[in-house]
Formats: sequence, C-alpha cells, structure tokens
Amino acid sequence: MTPAQLSRTVLRAARSAVADGELGRTRGSVELPQRVTVESPPRRGGGDYAVSVAFRLAGPAGMTPYDVARVLRDRLVAQDGVGGVEIAGGGFLNVTLDDRGRADLVAELSREDEASRFAAAGTPAADIAHWSAATGDAPAALTVRTAQASPLFRVQYAHARARALSRNARDLGFRAEPYAQPYAPPCTEPPAATRTATRPGTAAGTEAPPSAAPARTRSPYGPRGDALLALLADHRRVSEESGPSRHARHLLAVSDAFFDFQEQCPPLPSGDEKPGAAHRARLALAEATGTVLAGGLALLGVSAPVHI
Repeated sequence: MTPAQLSRTVLRAARSAVADGELGRTRGSVELPQRVTVESPPRRGGGDYAVSVAFRLAGPAGMTPYDVARVLRDRLVAQDGVGGVEIAGGGFLNVTLDDRGRADLVAELSREDEASRFAAAGTPAADIAHWSAATGDAPAALTVRTAQASPLFRVQYAHARARALSRNARDLGFRAEPYAQPYAPPCTEPPAATRTATRPGTAAGTEAPPSAAPARTRSPYGPRGDALLALLADHRRVSEESGPSRHARHLLAVSDAFFDFQEQCPPLPSGDEKPGAAHRARLALAEATGTVLAGGLALLGVSAPVHI
C-alpha cells in the first residue's frame, strides 16, 4: 500500500464515519479534506505510516483529536493491506501494513519511473555543482570522495551498493522477490550492548543510532529495514512538497538507513548459507532503495553511478 493509496483509504473511512454520524457535528464530505497527508512515522510511535488528519477533523466534528482517531482507527483496521493502527501523541494514527501491504509497497517502489532511468553519465564536477546548488554544501568538501567527508558521495555510494547487491545475487542464482516476505524468518537486531556501527562515515566500534521504528515479530527486514521502508515510502511526498535541500537531506537519510539495514539483515547469504526467502525479500527492499535513490538524484541533476 503506497501513501497515495492509504490517503484514499483514510478519506473513505472518514466519509463512511460521517455518513454513519460517528464524527459529531461534521456534515457531508465538503468539510473533509480533499487529500490526507501520509508521512513516515516520527519517534513518537511505530508503524509504516503516520497520519495526522484527526487533528484537522476534530474542530468540525466537535470532538477531541483522540476521539476522532479512535473512530478512524476502528474503520482502518478492517481495510485490506492494513495490519494494525495505533494512536499516538493525542491523535496521530500510526498505520502498520500487513505482509501483503508491505510487499505491494516494495514492489511499487522498485518499479523504475522516468527519473530513475536517468543515465549515470554525469561527471564528478557536474554532480558536485548540482548537489552544492541544491544543498548549499561547500564544493570543496564534496570533492573529497569519502563517505565521511561528502554527503553526495554517501548517497551515490548507497545507490552503487544497492545495485551491486543485485548483481551479486544474480551470480549466486537468485533474484529479489518482495512477496517472499510472509515465508521469511524475522530478522532481529542484536542487543544494544553488542551492536557496533558499520555505516560509512561512522567510526567502527561505536554504537549506531537507534532505529525510528520498533521491532516487529515477523519482519524479515528487521527494525532498521522497517525504518528504511518508511523513508522510502515518504520520498515522493518529500520530493513534491519540499525544496531541493530538504529533498537531498531525505536522500541522505535513506542512504544511512540503507547502510544500517543491509548490515543488520544482509540481503545476501554468507559462507555456506543457501539463499532463502529472507534473502529474496531483503534484496527486494535493497532494489527499491536503489530505484528511489536513482530517481531522487536525477531530480537534483546528479548522476547515479552503478559502480564506485
């Protein structure tokens, strides 16, 4: 389920609640918004998406945001693709997708659009100029092509790494399959006391920052992969509603989340391990990351190299 699909689902739930007289003084769809904003969940709770529409409807309904959220939650949990809904922060709806809904989302994110087909033919000088113009980052710092020094390089390296995982998987005889998720064992994060940072640009042996998403019992992506998926789902809203600088910072957040995910829950088997459903599902998330990063870089006029 994409953010656009969830937006329509929430609006249908609200219209149905209005028709049934469950939203107090609200009368008719004219008082309902034409579109519901769906975002990645903040740290106040978990889930794949966060929806704040209850605050907007509270006034016309003559109800508290929390009570509006309760009405909408009871209707949303019955929808296809929704695994659960929790209320946080006095009225925010944090929506968790079920296995099918998450697989549909990964499959949709993996489909290339026109932007993600942008040829990786840019020169480093042109890439630096475009990134600097978008973000205000000093060109001199961007010329140092290390993940520690250059956010541009970190995003391009994440894209190249995602593409390399696909190539390596083909060499091992398997491909991505988002719908393998229900058959995959969960990926659990190691205890904080034993967790070390592996993200490029973070010193080895230091603890990596906590994920914004809580662990699920069945997710083959692990909590860090769930946090990555939430950022990927939010990329279109950010690119359409934000300026170039915010867009670039979102790509950087996606890249950092990707490095965390692929280290904690590897998409490729190791040693004598055979590729399984978990690897196919995780590889699908990695490929979705590559597609989103390619499209996002293209919108900034920056190339997305497949080899670094």
